[in-house]
Amino acid sequence: MAVLGSGKANGACSLLHAAGIGYGASIGLDLPIAVRLLDRPSKRDVDDPDELLPAIIDAWLAGGFKLPNDLAKEELHWAIISQIPPRQGLKSSAATAIGALRALADATQSEVSDEEYVAMAAQAQLDSNVSLTGSIDDAWACLQPGWKLIDPQANNIAEGVLFEGDGPNMEQWLVMVVCRGERTKRPELEDFIPHQKAFQNSLEALQEMNELVALTWNGRGTVAVMNDVQGRRITNDAMVNGARAAGMSGSGNAIIAVAPRISKQSCDRLRKLFESNKDVVKVIETSFISIEREETM
Repeated sequence: MAVLGSGKANGACSLLHAAGIGYGASIGLDLPIAVRLLDRPSKRDVDDPDELLPAIIDAWLAGGFKLPNDLAKEELHWAIISQIPPRQGLKSSAATAIGALRALADATQSEVSDEEYVAMAAQAQLDSNVSLTGSIDDAWACLQPGWKLIDPQANNIAEGVLFEGDGPNMEQWLVMVVCRGERTKRPELEDFIPHQKAFQNSLEALQEMNELVALTWNGRGTVAVMNDVQGRRITNDAMVNGARAAGMSGSGNAIIAVAPRISKQSCDRLRKLFESNKDVVKVIETSFISIEREETM
């Protein structure tokens, strides 16, 4: 068995759900995924219930690229090592798509622009029905540091980037990913209509480069869309116990809580809060993947 190519990406969380008011934004989390393209089946089964991986190859071919070593689609196989909990709203599908596309590029020594990666990832997610909107904002967050506000209805990927931000300082903020059971349903687009005000507030916060406020408002809107009483309670309790931001990511079920690393008391209080909650499966402590810039005098 030969490794034809490999690619990496990372998970992410929502700052503005793209189904809320038509604009979306996500930011990467330090939840890595590594994807390898093989010429023989891996010894470990790959969990792909939505058949995203075949859709990724189709999107690659539709993008005008070739497969490695003149192999047919059916002769290609995958191995995936991921630290992204699946079906939790942590962008595992977008990350898989970016990682797999990078593996295909590596295997064929192809020059692929960032816009092409995002376009193919979006197409694969739409074709496999794992996304309502194509998750263009998610693909950007799994590909690059920082965040971009995306208009998914734009004529092309480049024009769809309305503005962007560096993201919160990675060293200052602890991100707690509160995982519950896997979500049992996905919302429909019409479910978002009654809750547009919360998503509008999130957009306004992003326009002011206040990602933590955006994350919280987006989370409030999403738990309302999902009618998730438990998620609302966890979010509210996190804010009362020292989180500076808290909200559901994607369409759930994970809750993101953000606390200042310097406040050990707040971080410890949040850990105890989540550990005592029987509905919490596990808590992953990580950080945002932000753009680090040198301060100028």
